[in-house]
Amino acid sequence: MTGYDAVVVGGGLVGSAAAYHLARAGEETLLVDRYDDGRATDAGAGIVFPPTSSRTESPEWFALALEAADYYPELAEAIGERGGAYARTGLLSVAVDPEEVPDFERERSRSRRRAEEYGRPRPDRTAEVSPERARELYPPLGDVERAIHYEDGARVDGRAFARALREAGREAGLTVERGDVTDVRVVGGVVRGVDTVDGASHDAEAVLIAGGAWSSAFGAALGIEVPVEPQRGQILHLDVGEADRPSGEWPILKAFRHQYQVPWPDGRVACGATREAGSGFDPRITLDGLREVSTEALRMAPGLAGARHVESRVGLRPVSPDGLPILGPVPSVEGAFVATGHGPTGLTLGPYSGKVVAQVLRGVEPAASLASFGVDRF
Repeated sequence: MTGYDAVVVGGGLVGSAAAYHLARAGEETLLVDRYDDGRATDAGAGIVFPPTSSRTESPEWFALALEAADYYPELAEAIGERGGAYARTGLLSVAVDPEEVPDFERERSRSRRRAEEYGRPRPDRTAEVSPERARELYPPLGDVERAIHYEDGARVDGRAFARALREAGREAGLTVERGDVTDVRVVGGVVRGVDTVDGASHDAEAVLIAGGAWSSAFGAALGIEVPVEPQRGQILHLDVGEADRPSGEWPILKAFRHQYQVPWPDGRVACGATREAGSGFDPRITLDGLREVSTEALRMAPGLAGARHVESRVGLRPVSPDGLPILGPVPSVEGAFVATGHGPTGLTLGPYSGKVVAQVLRGVEPAASLASFGVDRF
């Protein structure tokens, strides 16, 4: 039996970030991960730019998301992430047809309100551009009605960034194990450790559940409900070919049917994504999902018609009933914490959520208030 200050269950972006911050703070930390097929971190494209998000009007969520987006450059430098997993590339938001113009106008109004209240998006780095200029920025783009260019849009490869966090954590003393935690041991309302399916037992003063869509499995052990459900998202990865490979960074492209395109310097373009509620824990690629994504990709950017299909990915996003993340301590169990429920914005929020929950676990003043995100709100 081994003993730790903290055990983190789940090695996606949130769990990896929490474990990294705990280890950096001198906590003896174990990260246990099953490497589940369909983990959202491994599939996400992912866009890091809260100002254009329309998924919630919660001011608490937006404030947290701004802090999370601002934290990325600092964290990337701290972990020595030099492989381009995170980069600021700009974001191009377009109304492809007349039917999307009202949504475009609503986004403009929402962005202006947020700029007045929060200072983001920065007005000096935001501009409506002509359709011709939009195609210069994103050559595969077709004819569009309207376009806005946000210079501060950014993207991240969640899989690569989580790996870099774990590697940096190991350098700080983090232990990472592949395993399946079957139980959180609680005695007299106090966490004592975890047990795994292979019979291993690890004593710990604190346990953080960061299991993404699978986090609800630990509710019974903690005497609570962790109300997250999987939402399947399918994403296509294309290669535009050597001749069309961007000489500089193409911006992220988004329109108004929950779809987007995230380009990478190697000529890869990630096109996503479906939002399939009620999918269960079924990380399959479906013909209908591929049709939805590819149809929308060509509607936005017909210049991708000749791109080569590289791979398809699928992730199960952890979605909470109110669409907000679930972060912080379990009130009824001393030493128990949760970090899940980020839905489709896990790659934006994940590293910062991990940092803040790690601070709460350590008993220090967190960088952001988690009062609106506690599990007890349900």
